[in-house]
Amino acid sequence: MTEILQTPKLVVIFGGSGFVGRHVVRALAKRGYRIRVACRRPDLAGHLQPLGNVGQIQAVQANVRVRWSVDNAVRGADHVINLVGILHEGGRQKFSAVQEFGARAIAEAARAVGAGMTHVSALGADANSESGYARTKALGEQAVLETVREAIVFRPSIMFGPEDSFFNRFAGMARLSPVLPLIGGGETRFQPVYVSDVAEAIARSVDGKVKRGQVYELGGPKVLTFKECMQELLDVIGRKRLLVPVPWWLANIQASILELLPNPLLTRDQVIQLRQHNVVSEVAEKDGRTLAGLGIQGQSVGTILPSYLWRFRAAGQFQRKPAA
Repeated sequence: MTEILQTPKLVVIFGGSGFVGRHVVRALAKRGYRIRVACRRPDLAGHLQPLGNVGQIQAVQANVRVRWSVDNAVRGADHVINLVGILHEGGRQKFSAVQEFGARAIAEAARAVGAGMTHVSALGADANSESGYARTKALGEQAVLETVREAIVFRPSIMFGPEDSFFNRFAGMARLSPVLPLIGGGETRFQPVYVSDVAEAIARSVDGKVKRGQVYELGGPKVLTFKECMQELLDVIGRKRLLVPVPWWLANIQASILELLPNPLLTRDQVIQLRQHNVVSEVAEKDGRTLAGLGIQGQSVGTILPSYLWRFRAAGQFQRKPAA
């Protein structure tokens, strides 16, 4: 008998050209899926092509604020992934437009073509939060689950990896400045999660190996305070810097000035977010709605940071760490 070859599933990824997106694309490409990356600037998504075979990855233009472009992007999709999010507002890129309206638009488009859906939110999403970011993340989750009841929602803690905007940013500051700020005293607790582990969880949701209609909280194997994150970073790059506590009131004043920049180092909304711990809840751990519950062994910051922060060392990759 002649073997009938099935066409691989088509997965559409909104925000697939960003930090998390490139890792999700890599994980899905290895599994043989056809991938359509929906982004505002497909001409800037060329870095994704080498992650798959010829013709396997296609970038198309779409803007979550423009509904018809979303509908066009999901045409023929078997599964839709929403990775779109912004850390600060600017121009027409508002939290409500991108993270609430955009999430609903993608969910409605996915439902219209009968596709499964995976939505990536953030740990700390709270519909009652004073933070516009956290509030719209929660409203986006609600919109998705109301529209596609069997959608899968992932809430990762702060993510780290080669292109992250957290450890790279503070490592860059440490290269130039003799001090690093500890906002609110540096006591806020995080559970940093490796971006490739998050991408693996997302890929498994496409595989059908994740229970649908659930909200999963993704954190790494170790909980660290903001201060401990900075200490870990300084140890990796081999630099000694003064860690200076910045009280909340002063951080708010600094943020009100910094947020006027095109790419602000800090905003008042982020100061509000930093007042809340960013760790996986006991309920999620008990229910198995975590990385471990999905059978994924999370990588720690101590294992991964040296693989990409070496460029911030005084002598780069050739710098030796002093003997203990």
